[in-house]
Amino acid sequence: MAESGGAARRRAPALLEAARARYESLHISDDVFGESGPDSGGNPFYSTSAASRSSSAASSDDEPERPGPARGPGSPAPGAPAAQESEEDEAGAGWSSTLRDRPPPRFEDTGGPTRKMPPSASAMDFFQLFVPDNVLKNMVVQTNLYAKKFQERFGSDGAWVDVTLPEMKAFLGYVISTSTSHCESVLSIWSGGFYSNRRLALVMSQARFEKILKYFHVVAFRSSQTTHGLYKVQPFLDSLQSGFDSAFRPSQTQVLHEPLIDEDPVFIATCTERELRKRKKRKFSLWVRQCSSTGFIIQIYVHLKEGSGPDGLDALKNKPQLHSMVARSLCRNAAGKNYIIFTGPSITSLTLFEEFEKQGIYCCGLLSSRKSDCTGLPPSMLSSPATPPARGQHSIRMKGSMSLICWYNKGHFRFLTNAYSPVQQGVIIKRRSGEIPCPLAVEAFAAHLSYICKYDDKYSKYFISHKPNKTWQQVFWFAVSIAVNNAYILYKMSDAYHVKRYSRAQFGERLVQELLGLEDTSPSL
Repeated sequence: MAESGGAARRRAPALLEAARARYESLHISDDVFGESGPDSGGNPFYSTSAASRSSSAASSDDEPERPGPARGPGSPAPGAPAAQESEEDEAGAGWSSTLRDRPPPRFEDTGGPTRKMPPSASAMDFFQLFVPDNVLKNMVVQTNLYAKKFQERFGSDGAWVDVTLPEMKAFLGYVISTSTSHCESVLSIWSGGFYSNRRLALVMSQARFEKILKYFHVVAFRSSQTTHGLYKVQPFLDSLQSGFDSAFRPSQTQVLHEPLIDEDPVFIATCTERELRKRKKRKFSLWVRQCSSTGFIIQIYVHLKEGSGPDGLDALKNKPQLHSMVARSLCRNAAGKNYIIFTGPSITSLTLFEEFEKQGIYCCGLLSSRKSDCTGLPPSMLSSPATPPARGQHSIRMKGSMSLICWYNKGHFRFLTNAYSPVQQGVIIKRRSGEIPCPLAVEAFAAHLSYICKYDDKYSKYFISHKPNKTWQQVFWFAVSIAVNNAYILYKMSDAYHVKRYSRAQFGERLVQELLGLEDTSPSL
């Protein structure tokens, strides 16, 4: 017994080294999360805790684990329909249990920043890769135009003076400061309370800030040809997208998801139920396409709730037709590059994946019988057997280049992929349970999902806390928050990071001070 225990201890480093090599081959990098806080330990996909099982109910059957007979890792799960006619129907639809190896999609591009920033580059230099002076000058022009027209219609405002470029930068700096201070109101800066900051308050008076806030606009007036509900912020989103495209090349593996943009935890814990319900009623939903090896958000898509009709967000929420539309919009610039896109259950569908494959986009997605469009998938793979198999067991059906995987780990998890070979094996290593065998596609999905959980844990808390009532302004400040996070990611991949190793909070403070024109820009600890 002692000898077997010693062999297990000697084998553990080899297992960890093998897992590390596989994760590197899957383009997983943890560098950008080095100083942002504790790692996320709550990955619901392959966690074995009771809380995680309940949170992943949409994707697994949440059955209590029961011992089953030992089977090989490639054997089908027990209890699958054995009727000959069912197998013949699946074969007639093109699905077969005969598996074929297939090479992964080739990717020869090198991801990362497109330009080399000097070691002396400041936080402002990285931020202005996405929000340059010409964009800020346009905000100045549009704000002054709106103020002029507003006063022509509603009466003169003697306290108003046209805003300047330095004032517009300071205005942005004040609002961005709420992302690091987490104060509920930006006006707290001028108060005498806990969130007050006399040093920042001296740059601009509260009265002047409130005037700029009253008239602030990106697009002052709707043109006769404009019908889009986001016309007041769409030019800024387009400019931001252009900056993302020109400053960064993504890695092969990317994720489509909704970033965590919830309120600050302190506010959530102290607000009343009525306040919480009121603040959850957003009139839009925001999705992103994100580079899973760095966390850089490549593309933003905003869907407005435009009425209660069949195309409204409420009517389509959690339904495949809305999320398929979102996926197509987010991937419209990804065709022909052999990207591998990871998707959640509401996006995953055979029809969408086949459409993407024709465009040179490959996918790996988690399936749910309740949330996913299961059209064209074999029913025998979507039903759970009465007797669950042992952990790590799986069954696979293949149709052309598409593989449908049913894998068991205290619940059934189903995956659809054309990016990974069904015969390649992977492993998930857990601290308490040891290694759990799985197909390579499952390991890849788990690794990339874990990475996005880290992004949500460590960057979502730096979203701007200022919450205006107008929808276009809410979208604007969310987009600015994403731009600041992307700027920090580029900073961590640059030589400037090796000169002054700012954390995300320190980088945000530095940016605020530079926007306000303060001379002493050393970050507070």
